[in-house]
Amino acid sequence: MIYLQLFLTFLEVGAVSFGGGYGMIALIQEKMLSYGWLTEEEMLNMIAVAESTPGPIAVNIATFVGSSQGGLLGAFLATLGVVLPSFIIILIIVTLIKNLLKYKPVNAFLNGLRPAVVGLIIATGITMILSNLFGFSETGDSFIPDGQSIVIFAIIVVIAVIYKIVRKKSVSPIVMILISAVLGIGVYAVI
Repeated sequence: MIYLQLFLTFLEVGAVSFGGGYGMIALIQEKMLSYGWLTEEEMLNMIAVAESTPGPIAVNIATFVGSSQGGLLGAFLATLGVVLPSFIIILIIVTLIKNLLKYKPVNAFLNGLRPAVVGLIIATGITMILSNLFGFSETGDSFIPDGQSIVIFAIIVVIAVIYKIVRKKSVSPIVMILISAVLGIGVYAVI
């Protein structure tokens, strides 16, 4: 039954992923592709849409996939599945937090998780760059550069660097998303 499968899949994603939404992307992508719920291209588009809409990226993806596979009930169950483990864990931690952080093993555990989470986020970023800019999604694929995507990426990087140098702070992510959207419309319409 699709509803149970959606709930259990996103429950697993929520239960075994660390590092928030970005840390979950790799596992979500693996699950969505293995079940055939999204193609590689749809997954990349979903990440872009989920990133540019309000709310946590994993919740947005779960809601979208649930909706596409099981309608409103599917969206509800997938979203519930992905947030339930975090909700329960946070509820437990809040009740024990004062006592938990004074134990060295707890701090060691958290310190050990940080590099793994950073690695997952970097690996996801590299995978998205290789797929979006160079058309490389699997081992054995040949590199097929996407000129339009490379141009947009280069312009965004230049804007971010210049802004950082001139203003001494980072550009707002919302502004960068809007600039990317305008560039996408312009570049894909012209080239």
